Amino acid sequence: MHRVEHVMSFPVSLRIDDEGFDERGESAADAVFAWLREVDARFSPFKPDSEVSRHDRGELESHELSDDLVEVLDLCEHYRIATGGAFDVRLPGRRLDPCAVVKGWSVQRAAELLRAAGAKRFVLNAGGDVVAAGGPWRVGVRHPEHADKLCTVLELTDGAVATSARYERGDHIIDGRTGLPATGLLSLTVVAATLTEADSVATAAFAMGVKGIEWAASQAGCEVFAVDGGGHVLRTEGFPVAGASVVA
Repeated sequence: MHRVEHVMSFPVSLRIDDEGFDERGESAADAVFAWLREVDARFSPFKPDSEVSRHDRGELESHELSDDLVEVLDLCEHYRIATGGAFDVRLPGRRLDPCAVVKGWSVQRAAELLRAAGAKRFVLNAGGDVVAAGGPWRVGVRHPEHADKLCTVLELTDGAVATSARYERGDHIIDGRTGLPATGLLSLTVVAATLTEADSVATAAFAMGVKGIEWAASQAGCEVFAVDGGGHVLRTEGFPVAGASVVA
């Protein structure tokens, strides 16, 4: 089964390869996309009636927040402290924006819905960030300077991969320590057990610049592939490269 929908401002692709799972697969897919639409409505900082926006305006006190938003904000605070303030969802003069954590967290939750429904072999791709189960699956990482090329291909069996880069949205990741765009890296890819961790670590490390590579590599269970501002490639020994070396 294969389905693609546009949710949270990016395409989300779900593929389930389990034999005999067709009927349940449609129901499971419905639950996945319903959940992601719910997340968009509740946590988007761009929707004035979302829980995030209402909290940011002071209409909801901390004790009034949902357990889900409390969990997301706790993760944001964890990475703010861990990066010395480079990753910060509460930048001065800007609205509260936890999207960097919400995306991976919500898609990981969607993958757990699939597992709970009995799916064993699937891949869920949310705007290039991927959760995979029952592999091996081959996942290509886009070249940071050439949209029609890959810089590497990795192999996932059960796990997740996320990339932070400047090529889709420009210099949109801000270093919270300086208030300026993070420009030390062209892209940084993290493989981890969950997309919650992979996506959060990739964004947090990117905000740190070149020093973020070593920081990301020091996170338990994380493997890293990075391209710095000069086009040099750095990767950890355990990064699961399946083929296709860096394209110049």
